[in-house]
Amino acid sequence: MSLTAKFPHLRQDFAASLVVFLVALPLCVGVAVASGVPAELGLVTGIVGGIVTGLMRGSSLQVSGPAAGLTVLVFEAVREFGLPALGVIVLTTGVLQIAMGVLKLGRYFRAISVSVVEGMLAGIGLVLIAGQLYSMADAKAPVSGLEKIARLPGALLDALGRTDALASLGLGAGTIAVLVLWKRMPKRLRTVPGPLAAVGLATLVAAVFSLPVAMVEVKGLLDSVQPPSLSGFGELAGIGLLGTVVAFTLIASAESLFSAAAVDRLHDGPRTEYDKELVAQGAGNALCGMLGALPMTAVIVRSAANVQAGARTKASRVLHGVWLLLFAALLPGALGYIPIPALAGILVYSGAKLIPVREIVSLWREHRGEALILVVTAVSIVAVSMFEGVLIGLALAVAKTAWEASHLKMEVVDKGAGPVQAYLSGNATFLRLPKILDDLEALPQDRPVELDLSGLHHLDHACRTALENWAERHSAAGTEPVKVTAA
Repeated sequence: MSLTAKFPHLRQDFAASLVVFLVALPLCVGVAVASGVPAELGLVTGIVGGIVTGLMRGSSLQVSGPAAGLTVLVFEAVREFGLPALGVIVLTTGVLQIAMGVLKLGRYFRAISVSVVEGMLAGIGLVLIAGQLYSMADAKAPVSGLEKIARLPGALLDALGRTDALASLGLGAGTIAVLVLWKRMPKRLRTVPGPLAAVGLATLVAAVFSLPVAMVEVKGLLDSVQPPSLSGFGELAGIGLLGTVVAFTLIASAESLFSAAAVDRLHDGPRTEYDKELVAQGAGNALCGMLGALPMTAVIVRSAANVQAGARTKASRVLHGVWLLLFAALLPGALGYIPIPALAGILVYSGAKLIPVREIVSLWREHRGEALILVVTAVSIVAVSMFEGVLIGLALAVAKTAWEASHLKMEVVDKGAGPVQAYLSGNATFLRLPKILDDLEALPQDRPVELDLSGLHHLDHACRTALENWAERHSAAGTEPVKVTAA
């Protein structure tokens, strides 16, 4: 049997794998540098995402690797707990993802409010843009998100007065310009992925003109790998580290499964098996944790490139991991020629794409409550932190849903003589309790009342108790006892 007969889609998958490799290479390096870890660790995560997660069942065409969406969280974790703790965090995240997949919890991530997820990505995008603009300007970024944004104008103005900073800023701005304009280039030219073209041109310009800009530091693949020590797992007893693990798990899982849903809309092949995909992501993260590398998620940019390049099976994403491995093994020194402001420019562009401006405008016109949740989640992430911002967004989404679900209507029929009839319909919950009591206490105190609860779909304990107490108070005024028709 010929190779073509055994693998009928090998030609398409081989070509697609090269495209994905060229897209993934600068992004893997850029995410690592922005996360405050050696550049090689980004390649390690890309290799594991391609070869290990790529071989597993779940989603056949989406591609996994280090994601811009986790950059801010990783940077904060490394700054607070140190690089050796990263392996512990990522390994534990992977184990939790595997457990959730085995327990078939993957499908429930689709129940997370889309506004919260988009708000989370928008908040990440804002912090990412602000932080990477400092890298472009050859300046040190403040720690908090609010300080990053508040001090940014001053940092950019300072950069205009320094030759080295001006060169760095110009190179980063040029990288962004290439990415923005690349879609308008001739079709033949666009066979080269935009991120690779932008970094390649920036590297060439920096070398030709001997620009005084920072370059990626190269340590070597094996020197960068730092497996976690057994003593490092003792830090899991701390609330701070546990909170970071939970944040990694929720955000990485949600981003991967939302990406899977988006990729499913791009092709007609097999649909994603969400629980198996969660296990695959967990296995990849567990191995990344053992190697002390970055966490992985499914990445929509690489996945879309994979589908658009004509991939038909999982072979394309596995091969892209092989190409990353060969590059890391044979050409690691090439990383040292890449200017950091060029990588910063790529991440500024990626961060801008995380901010759903059109969706916010559309939501504001049609569902203002959802738009408010999105904006509050994003602002909370910038103002407080990633984990607390997501929790605030989830709490708002739950509160909004509970408020809408507790729709209640009271209709009063007063014929002037005889009892006043009050009909309650909908859902009587504690959220509507003040309104219910206000309406009931506004009824005539000297008239008998017939309270019909048969139209209620739900009557919670707080409302039932409050209605019983109101009925006793109304009857104590000397009128006939309130007649209640049970729900």
